[in-house]
Amino acid sequence: MDGIIGEIEALKVVPVVAIENPDDANRLADALLEGGIPCAEITLRTAGGLKAIEALSKRPEFLVGAGTVHSDQQAAAVADAGARFVVSPGFNPKTVAWCKDHDLPVFPGISSPTDLEMALEFELEVVKFFPAEAMGGIKTLKAFHGPYQSIRFMPTGGISMSNLADYLSLPWVVACGGSWLAKSNLIAEGRFDEIVRLTAETTSLLKEISA
Repeated sequence: MDGIIGEIEALKVVPVVAIENPDDANRLADALLEGGIPCAEITLRTAGGLKAIEALSKRPEFLVGAGTVHSDQQAAAVADAGARFVVSPGFNPKTVAWCKDHDLPVFPGISSPTDLEMALEFELEVVKFFPAEAMGGIKTLKAFHGPYQSIRFMPTGGISMSNLADYLSLPWVVACGGSWLAKSNLIAEGRFDEIVRLTAETTSLLKEISA
């Protein structure tokens, strides 16, 4: 798991993508790669999600994970499809246990101290904070950090270019989930040039932040 965490931490942003047509998966990956972020969390919100993961898993230069994973059965399915990590909106102990038993990195969603207690019970290093902005954003993350200093976070939900730097300024934030990079309508309309532009802008901002 440390290897995947390291890869995600180096990227700083994980594009969160809901893709309807798996035939668009490789064009999506090409656009993200061209823009400078060789990674995507493909959610299971659409019927095409699993097939898209399978297509992208064949590309060694691209880090593909599965999002919106609600059960151990779905975790098994995305593992078979080639997902290299699992993300869920909430904390399902069965999903987390299955992933840990099968050495599949998992980042369950948390939004309360009770969730974080479960994360400690499962010896997790990194969790998803979701929905970040709706749950108080940076103020809440700072409050969580006091009693849970061993846990780091991947905030997702309401994050954009305008507040990305603020989140990444917190040392206990590994990376942020970003839905602004490859919105479903851009993929469906074939506007991959716009995805390249948004990704390149984000990459440029990340360089400024780390300078």
